[in-house]
Amino acid sequence: MAGEDQEAPAVLAPMTWWVPWVPDIAACQPGPAIPCLYQGSGTLVRCIDDYRIRIIAGLGTFTKFEVMVRRTVQFFLALLPCSAVLAGASAPSDDTLELCGEAYYYASKYTCYDSEFLCPVLSEGPTLRCGLDCYLPSFYSCDNSHLVYPPTTSSSTSSSAPAATCTLQATTQHLSSPPYENYFYSDCHAATQVVVTSPEPDSNLSIISPRVIVAWPAGNSGIVTFFQPENGINGTLGIQLLNSSIGLPLGPFYNDSNGGNATVGVSTQLEFNSTAVLAVAILGSIRTIRDFTEGPSLLRSDIQSALKYSVIPGGLEISRLWLDNITTTTLSFTSASGATSSIKLDNTSVTFSAGTYIVNASFNYPQLTQLSSEEVLSSASADLITQSPMQTTALSFLSYTTKLTAGAWRFLTYFGRDSMIAALLLEPVLSEGKGGAIEAVIAGVLERINRTDGSVCHEETIGDYATWTNLQNNITSTAPLCDYAMITTSQTTASFFPANSNLTYKQLAHINANKIVNLAAPFAANGNQTIENLMHLKDGQIVGQWRDSTYGIGGGRIPFDVNTALAPAALRSIATLSTNGILDFNASLVNEYAQVWEDSTLQFFEVSVPLEDAKALLQNYTTTSGISGLQSKVDTLDSNVSFYSLSLDGNDNLSKVEVMNTDTCFRHFLLNTTNDDQLTTFLNATANSIRLTFPAGLMTDVGMLVANPAYGGNPVYAANWTTSAYHGTVVWSWPQAMMSRGLELQLSRCNSSSIPAFCSDASVYSNVKNAYNLLWDIIEANSAHLSTEVWSWTYADGKFSYIDLGALPPPPGSSPTESDIVQLWSLTFLAVTRDEGLK
Repeated sequence: MAGEDQEAPAVLAPMTWWVPWVPDIAACQPGPAIPCLYQGSGTLVRCIDDYRIRIIAGLGTFTKFEVMVRRTVQFFLALLPCSAVLAGASAPSDDTLELCGEAYYYASKYTCYDSEFLCPVLSEGPTLRCGLDCYLPSFYSCDNSHLVYPPTTSSSTSSSAPAATCTLQATTQHLSSPPYENYFYSDCHAATQVVVTSPEPDSNLSIISPRVIVAWPAGNSGIVTFFQPENGINGTLGIQLLNSSIGLPLGPFYNDSNGGNATVGVSTQLEFNSTAVLAVAILGSIRTIRDFTEGPSLLRSDIQSALKYSVIPGGLEISRLWLDNITTTTLSFTSASGATSSIKLDNTSVTFSAGTYIVNASFNYPQLTQLSSEEVLSSASADLITQSPMQTTALSFLSYTTKLTAGAWRFLTYFGRDSMIAALLLEPVLSEGKGGAIEAVIAGVLERINRTDGSVCHEETIGDYATWTNLQNNITSTAPLCDYAMITTSQTTASFFPANSNLTYKQLAHINANKIVNLAAPFAANGNQTIENLMHLKDGQIVGQWRDSTYGIGGGRIPFDVNTALAPAALRSIATLSTNGILDFNASLVNEYAQVWEDSTLQFFEVSVPLEDAKALLQNYTTTSGISGLQSKVDTLDSNVSFYSLSLDGNDNLSKVEVMNTDTCFRHFLLNTTNDDQLTTFLNATANSIRLTFPAGLMTDVGMLVANPAYGGNPVYAANWTTSAYHGTVVWSWPQAMMSRGLELQLSRCNSSSIPAFCSDASVYSNVKNAYNLLWDIIEANSAHLSTEVWSWTYADGKFSYIDLGALPPPPGSSPTESDIVQLWSLTFLAVTRDEGLK
């Protein structure tokens, strides 16, 4: 190579690379260049001194790397053929080369840090930057831009940061719920979740297939890829992530941009146990992915037609330019170094041979600012980080300075109802003040209020899906949207929605409060306590509270929780805020409204089933429910069965949707009612429903069910509330938290200055206390599942056993629904704990 002794301009920042002591190189003395002993056409090595060599390589020009050689390092040298060229030279014809500072490079072979520094991708995976060094964390750690050997170890779930600009360590987590394996990676650049689904031996292959999902909270964005075995035999293809060079499945992908958004994401290694065919790939929005996975499996042509398939060195790249014509999502597969795996691309048909592939998933969308575990929790609750590392890490992954997201992977965006319920339960441990979690929740809600009628945003629509939704209305805009279907729901100026940009948070809060007071006024008027004046779902909507699935409240128009708990609780809050000068309402009048709503709404939802009728209904349910061997538990009944209906005015002309349920928890948690007869009856009925085992009550070995249709009689009940229905005979974590906390609050009133009558009723008090302890016994027995959104069960030999909801076939006519491995309001047990004094 002519001119190797010239000092050519350095096009890459100097990179030091620790290599093993190799006698043939180490023995060389300073002198002329000698042929490289390692693979790499045109690569030369020149000794600088007894411990250093300079590698000079090029693709038409010179690129220089310094390599430090030390006897103590015990891993094998693997020099890649040089894959960078001077940017100052004529632009390369290979359009797969990317720019890093003044050099072009292949993303499959290098990682670009800080727009100027390249580190190689080795067979073990991408290497990380530490000052002017690149390293494998399995052999080194980075301390203040200096390599440390041997690497320091930590009991935490954090790994070294991906770039020198990330002053905090990256945080990783692996949560398993077969057939789903969930991986999380967060650093100063981005937060990412990867979900790998691989069929288990007992999986239902009609709904479980090999799949990889990448989900990003920024823009509620993501990627999904479905794979099929080439041999056509379902269940034979298995996929899994392998640990990368940092000893963890996920590593960082980062490429800064001159003047634009950085390209961020993750890098990992994916292994196929046999030849696989890429069946479906969707790049863009999680909402688009959910429309496919939870809907009729239809692909949107305007989304899919934008996919570009291209060959890159050693592999394949799939990319899609978003509808905003700015953002690009990219997914690449390359054969791992030394692997025999290969990829075949035929137009848009992709086949992977068995083997291991380096997978990079990235996009260039504006990122959120994540709250660390230390930032999301109050200083007084900092001990939770070491006491409950899984839960606090998950809470951090869902928490950002502008909002708290609802769940991973399906709901990595703002949900007003979820945020508010979670904040109420988590309030004792969340950070307050500017930049804290409580501010993020309140500001997130106020930012998204409908200024026209005061409605709270249920779910935001952002990113690529917002652009797509706007286009469906002939609007060319990337502006976010909001769903205002729910009826539950300072001087800083709102900024999230353009329509609210000139309103302060105080003004937006007043608009919302005014809506609530106006809705409550008709029912609160003298003699107006009728069903017609209760709060109804909005016209044309089939959902409007937390059970937001088709049959969640049985088609009812008048939900129990909204009318008996949320409405009076909201009125009490408005009165308190007005008393303190924050809102401008007549506090006395609003409190009067609240009293009417507290005392006069329960009566409309009361259900009482005579004992003999109840036994007959249980016997009938066990024979028609389709649950083999289910015991009726009729012997546990000794009196009439009383509970409160889910809703009024339901499907099939049901005046009451007579499904026993957990929504009574709202009233116990939010209100201290003063109608003693009503409170005593209400508490006793709740306690009975908790103590009795399903189908007589709500309790199972795996938790408290959110619905029990056994006392309905009409066949529609058993058909719509099933073990595979999203709001059916399943267990949700947060109602257990709210119920346990609610019962605790009610029992604590027995030690207050104003003692309710139930405290003096030994039978009722004992019943409530026993229900509280039984509930906590079950909660503690199922602690492994508490952070999960929802789960179901199977039944055999008189026992209920846990199963992931997504592993069950959906009800007829419905699409499958899987559970999020972590859900914001399912993390509330960080704040809700058992009162040992009540045992």
